[in-house]
Amino acid sequence: MFITVTMAGVFGLTGTLFLLLHRAVFGEKMRMSQRMDHVLGEKEVPIRKQELSAPLYQRMFRPVLGKTANLVLAVIPFTREADLDKKVMEAGRPGNLNAREWMVIKTLLALAFAGLCWLFFQRTGRPEWQAVMMMVPLFFVGWFMVDSWLSGRVRRRRDEVQRALPDLLDLLTVSVEAGLGFEGALMKIVEKTNGLLSDEFLTVLRETKMGKSRRDALKDMAARLNVDSLSNFVGSIVLAEQLGISIGNVLRIQSKEMRQKKRQRAEETAMKAPIKMLIPMVMFIFPAIFIVLLGPAVLQIMRVFQ
Repeated sequence: MFITVTMAGVFGLTGTLFLLLHRAVFGEKMRMSQRMDHVLGEKEVPIRKQELSAPLYQRMFRPVLGKTANLVLAVIPFTREADLDKKVMEAGRPGNLNAREWMVIKTLLALAFAGLCWLFFQRTGRPEWQAVMMMVPLFFVGWFMVDSWLSGRVRRRRDEVQRALPDLLDLLTVSVEAGLGFEGALMKIVEKTNGLLSDEFLTVLRETKMGKSRRDALKDMAARLNVDSLSNFVGSIVLAEQLGISIGNVLRIQSKEMRQKKRQRAEETAMKAPIKMLIPMVMFIFPAIFIVLLGPAVLQIMRVFQ
């Protein structure tokens, strides 16, 4: 036993030292290569290699999900596909799934919750009417769970864009005023920053490189994110391009407005804090204070009237 543990420890230590040495020697080169591929686009890869490099769920789960979607939608009419597709797009298309596939996931999750409830009541020997009473709310819990998760993801993406947009606009304004073109300034942002908005700017650059007009690429980005401040910024850039106005002046004004809006949101959040603090104070802190202060007096009064 001792020899086995010793050999396992030696093997783990050797593997750890090898990984640390490999990262120390080739880590910087690998990071630079990944960053260059991220900015300039990856090299051309054969289709067969792309298919094999895809995740397992995408090669096995998605085809099954697509066939199930056809069967489910043949039975259950899907009338809100446009709304769900818009929400999925604003959420960043998690799992690279479309609205129909998410509809199938909602259906299967709702049926799974209801089926597990039915099995639980059957195993425990409870009456069937109790099982039915519990199956209905659990069915809707499973149905709306996906919508709730997508809405939370959309909300987090919007908050991230609103936080990052003022700083990126400052960098974009400085780059344009330094003599770079608009595309060059976007490339500088992609090189120097990370995050959701940086990735979206990279998508805009790739789309314009493939032949899409800059106006359409920016409008598509604003539609994917659906953030008011970003939509105003895109509208200003498109209008400046159509009217021949200097983009540098527009960027300077937009950057100033974004800073003011960010300051206003911070002040609004600070003003909401005291109101939000009242709930835990009333529910938890005040009762404890009343017990400590009035408890002895209540005990003395009870002794007097005994």
